[in-house]
Amino acid sequence: MIKCHLSRILGEKKLKIADVSRDTGINRGTITRLYNETATRIDLEVVDALCSYLEVSVGELFEQNKID
Repeated sequence: MIKCHLSRILGEKKLKIADVSRDTGINRGTITRLYNETATRIDLEVVDALCSYLEVSVGELFEQNKID
């Protein structure tokens, strides 16, 4: 299972979903699904844009939870 840390990162940077959407051009619904961890797939261009905008690495944005 992949965990998305977007909600934590936005909270730390005091950013709103609307701000990120407006500044990056990423659809608000896409950001909301990532924020709520309900997204089932994501375009690599979106990942790249989010990482650049938020100044984080892919590993800081996403984490793989290992299932034993």
